[in-house]
Amino acid sequence: MAQVTTKSEFDYIIVGAGSAGSVLANRLSEDGVSKVLLLEAGGKDPWWEWRIHMPAALAYPMNGTRYNWDYHSEPEPHLNGRVMHCPRGKVFGGSSSINGMCYVRGNALDYDRWAHEDAALSSWDYRHCLPYFIKSETRNIGADDYHGDNGFLSVTKGGSDNPLFSAWIEAGQQAGYAYTEDMNGFRQEGFGPMDRTTHNGKRGSTSVGYLRHAMRRNNLVVEKRATASELIIDAGKVKGVTYQQGRSVSKVFANREVILCSGPINNPKLLKLSGIGPEQEIKELGIKFNHDLPGVGENLQDHLEMYMQVACTQPISLYKHYNLLGKAITGAQWVLTQTGLGATNHFEAGGFIRSKAGVPHPDLQYHFFPMAVRYDGKSPNNAHGFQAHVGSMRSKSRGWVKLDRDDPHAAPKILFNYMSHAEDWEEFRAAVRLTREVFAQAAFDPYRGEELSPGVEVQTDAELDAFIMQAVESAYHPCGTCKMGSDEMSVVDEDCRVHGLEGLRIVDSSIMPSIVSGNLNAPTVMLAEKAADIIRGNTPLLPSNAAVYVAENYQNSQR
Repeated sequence: MAQVTTKSEFDYIIVGAGSAGSVLANRLSEDGVSKVLLLEAGGKDPWWEWRIHMPAALAYPMNGTRYNWDYHSEPEPHLNGRVMHCPRGKVFGGSSSINGMCYVRGNALDYDRWAHEDAALSSWDYRHCLPYFIKSETRNIGADDYHGDNGFLSVTKGGSDNPLFSAWIEAGQQAGYAYTEDMNGFRQEGFGPMDRTTHNGKRGSTSVGYLRHAMRRNNLVVEKRATASELIIDAGKVKGVTYQQGRSVSKVFANREVILCSGPINNPKLLKLSGIGPEQEIKELGIKFNHDLPGVGENLQDHLEMYMQVACTQPISLYKHYNLLGKAITGAQWVLTQTGLGATNHFEAGGFIRSKAGVPHPDLQYHFFPMAVRYDGKSPNNAHGFQAHVGSMRSKSRGWVKLDRDDPHAAPKILFNYMSHAEDWEEFRAAVRLTREVFAQAAFDPYRGEELSPGVEVQTDAELDAFIMQAVESAYHPCGTCKMGSDEMSVVDEDCRVHGLEGLRIVDSSIMPSIVSGNLNAPTVMLAEKAADIIRGNTPLLPSNAAVYVAENYQNSQR
């Protein structure tokens, strides 16, 4: 048995150096006095690691195992038993170091929904959240009522000279949708450029933005390759953390609080290993039971998406660079200058639309990509093409995260329960038909070849359902397994404190009561910025009165 070492006490112990943990490590240590310990199961994101820092190389860390927990779901019952990939960052910066770098905040009404559905969350409406989005951000085109220019997170507005992006935005308008110059500003709905978390041609993770700055401080200690195995609990209070580094086991204690920032998969795993969660599940695994919280690991949500792919009749897609020589030239230019095709994630344009009349704000999201290729890097036709990633935003399907066994090194069992509601199928059928309509517009006439996926032969509801079942993929936005709120399935309160325990908070996407309409990295950073003020007892930022767009005709019109 390994010898257990007791280390010095800290004011705060943060578990997980990811999108939220890096933010909190920075903000909780910025007073120069509070002693902060940050535990990260992975390692550093070294400056020379092009797979992390080159934006165009995003598929490598996302599909590898070096910087990725590389989780997989249980066979999904509504997807014919498919096992779905669930990558999670295992490195400084967490998933912000391996994600697609799309900076998308969601819709203002998402946060108003949180506040409306649970009176305890009144301080989490959009007016109170927007100032923390602004605080976190430095946007390359400057500040306005919706954006900041003095934050740690670098945001770059999309813009490319590839004519396929212009065709996409123009086709959306020809189909009857609006142009929006800023999906993260006044108007989410419509077609327009996308923002991304990059800076000077490199990935702008929370490690790069927040953590590296904070690691210069003497009052912040960062332990890498440190896997938290159990919370130390005494008389209803969480006092510290047991963690493993190689063969050594250490116990550390917090004078103030332990804060879990390990994400929607690993937070419930650690809580249950510590005897916190559904009583029966914990006891059946032979784990000492400490505190009954039935919501731990429940309420798991995600976004699904599919690729609508079309052949391109002109040699202008990224496919012409998708060979050994093209990759070498792109890589060399990026290494030498941080410019060129390697300096972007190539999600330069996108869109948000409503799938039908009666939907108050967009429930379908688009990422346009100037090549026909999958996240795993496989090209379906080995020729020029383009595609729109399209997926539904607010599925009612809910899954869970459960322990497989009492072992901190074992992957948990994950079931998303994708497509378990009839509305899911309705939204995805609409997504196919509405996307076809966009691709059929005159703006694509110079470029449009045959439909590669799903193919023109797929038309009826039954044919579409068969395609959807085998085609949908995770957009890698899990959340909700330690939901914030006041009902019996809530895990934390409005101040991110775990119900019924002292000394323990959770801060990351796992506390989202319901998923927001867009990518989750920007909202997670916002959550952590707002939580940092709560934890430190700072006066909250003043709420914003910035206007937001809601379609006046949504009750009787799809667009």
